[in-house]
Amino acid sequence: MFCPKCKALMYPKDDVFVCHKCGFKKKKEGSNVVVSKQTKKEVTIIEDKEKTQILPKTAIKCPKCEHNEAFWILRQMRGSDEPESRFYTCTKCGYKWRED
Repeated sequence: MFCPKCKALMYPKDDVFVCHKCGFKKKKEGSNVVVSKQTKKEVTIIEDKEKTQILPKTAIKCPKCEHNEAFWILRQMRGSDEPESRFYTCTKCGYKWRED
């Protein structure tokens, strides 16, 4: 819904719509009003050795202990037109490294 005075977007608050720009208020009409709220995205960082057991594994040589298996995750670190970075954690010694 848009404000009839200043044409800005009006936001629902309790049983009225309120314009954040000029303060105009209008009572909600009907019962078909749907309000959606965005929540902040959460990022889970896995640090505990026991919790890393849920991650996928791959055959790759650890640069520290030369063990041949590691957990891996992908993260988009740069722009969407650039490839993602792969992060590895050795299943034996826990050493972490990155491959771009």
